[in-house]
This record gives sequence, C-alpha cells and structure tokens, in this order.
Amino acid sequence: MLTRSQLSNLLEQHAQPSYRVNQILDWIYKKRVHSWEGMSNLPSELRESLSADFPLRPLSHVLTKGSRDTTRKFLLKLADGRYVETVLIPASPALYGETSDRHTLCVSSQVGCAYGCKFCASGLDGFTRNLTAAEIVSQILLVEELSGEKVNNLVFMGMGEPLANFENLCQALEIITAHWGLGIGARRITVSTSGLVPQIKKLAELSQQIRLAISLHGPNDETRSQIMPVNRKYPVADLFDALEVWNSKKNQKITLEYILIDGINSHIDHARELVQRAKSIRAKVNLIPYNTVEGLPWVRPTDQDCLSFKKVLTNGGISATLRLEKGHDIDAACGQLRLKKEQGTL
Repeated sequence: MLTRSQLSNLLEQHAQPSYRVNQILDWIYKKRVHSWEGMSNLPSELRESLSADFPLRPLSHVLTKGSRDTTRKFLLKLADGRYVETVLIPASPALYGETSDRHTLCVSSQVGCAYGCKFCASGLDGFTRNLTAAEIVSQILLVEELSGEKVNNLVFMGMGEPLANFENLCQALEIITAHWGLGIGARRITVSTSGLVPQIKKLAELSQQIRLAISLHGPNDETRSQIMPVNRKYPVADLFDALEVWNSKKNQKITLEYILIDGINSHIDHARELVQRAKSIRAKVNLIPYNTVEGLPWVRPTDQDCLSFKKVLTNGGISATLRLEKGHDIDAACGQLRLKKEQGTL
C-alpha cells in the first residue's frame, strides 16, 4: 500500500491523470476492494501493471483463537510464508460501559524481534525481517473483515520493535491517520518501544500527536538489564532523558508498561522506585501480570501481589491500571502462535 504522494508519483510515471489518485485511494481504504481487478473505473492495462507490483492483500488468515465477546488473537501468513500475530481487544465494561464500541488492535511491526527481552516469545526464534507499511496496515483491514468490528484504537505492541522499523512505521502511520486512508485519530494510536533512545527523539519530531508507551519492566539498571538486554545500550537514565525530550514536544502522558514477574521485578521496593520514575516524567503506569510462555522460566505473581504492587503506585499519586486477565488463556503473549506454527506444533 502506498501513501498519497507515493501513489501520485507512481501514476505520473504511468502517464495517468491526477484524479486517478483519489479513485484508487477510495477503492483501497473506503470500499476495501481485495484486488486491482475490482477497480472497475480504472483502465485494464493500469490494473494489470499495478497488480503485479502492489498486492492489495499481502496477508492471509490462518486461524483465530478466542471468542467474539473477548480478546481474539489472529495468526496471519505473509507472502513469503512467515507468520505474524495481531490481537483484537474489546473494551473493558468496567472502564468503558457495557455498550462501548471501543476495539483496540495490537499490531505487529516485525517478524520476530532482535532485542531479546527475556520474558517475551517474539524473539525466541530470532529476527527475520521488518514488515512493510502495507503489511502493517493490512493487519487492520484484515481483522476488521474477519471480526466485523471497526478498529478505533491501535497499539504497536505486537511482535517486534516498532522503532527498529522506523521508516515503514512512519509510512504506515501516515496511511492509518490520513483522511484519505483509514482515518484513525493519532491520539488513538500508541507506539510502544523497548527504549531505543535516538528513535524516541526522532518520533517526537513527527507532527502527529501519537501516544508513546515504554516497555520499562524494571525501575533501575540492575533489574531492567536482567530481563532487557537493550538496557545495556540505553540505560534507564538515558531513556528518561529521551522521555523528557518527548514531553517537551508532545501533549499526552507517557505510559510506562510494566510486566510483573514473580521474584524479578514485583517486590514492593520496585514499586516504590517506580513511583519516583513515573513522577519524574508525569507518566501513568500499566501493570501487566506476566503471560506464561512455554519454554521460559518466569512465573506470574499472585493476583494479591499484583494488587499490592498497584496500591503502592496509587498511594504514591501515580495513575495506574492493572490488567488481571486479557487473553491469558489464548497464548496472547506476543509470538506464541507464530512460534508454534513455524515449529509445526500448532
């Protein structure tokens, strides 16, 4: 899939009139056609030429886990035979009301991951490649077709490190937020990163008011380096300096994502440190009890321990949420379905 300017340049090379741009964009993003052949008001020669180089559906559906009224996980196959996952998360009635039409899609940005977070299934089979902008955007289109639901919130928290695929991420964001594209508001989009300091500063320069989430998972270098190798290159102090830069450019609160792992980062002393970290950048905290991953040694804390951890944060004046159950029973930790499929155990 192409941005408006890319499509305009392409059609100019084909000696096509400028109004073809709007025609094609309307077919792709509004009418949601599956093939160039379906664009009946385009010349047949143009359709044939474009279909050879720009497939409209670079992903195909393999399977879905979960039910319509809860979290659903979709395993999708790429044209080169590799797999990615995306997760559709319905609104929590306790937060948004029983009749809320809020649907959040957790989008992948890479096949695998090179950053090797010790608790994550995405990198267990290593890194294969970046997803193209078309493959990123197609996750949204395909899930809307499969689910019959309108996706109105996006989180780049699926497989991969979004900021390590910076160019394709930015192109996808342009398509997703544009009025000629999917038209999802930038404030409804969150990009999550393990803490790539230079790219956080580059992302802060974008005009779109997207939101930022940091996979922190440890309030100090000793704890964070134990489970996140990226911390050795970009330690906590450098990361928080970059977040100050972000705050100077953007007008939304940063979210600190914190997976609670028993015996690693879930002690009350960790909670007290996290209070100070969050206060320093006026951040909110999203606590996520660890989703068990087959083959990894980490253990999920008890619900009571999670609630006690959260209480320290709220008593310290930090806005904190705790997700006790969202997809724990459908291999919802990023990369599990893809890993099983590629290993032939699914």
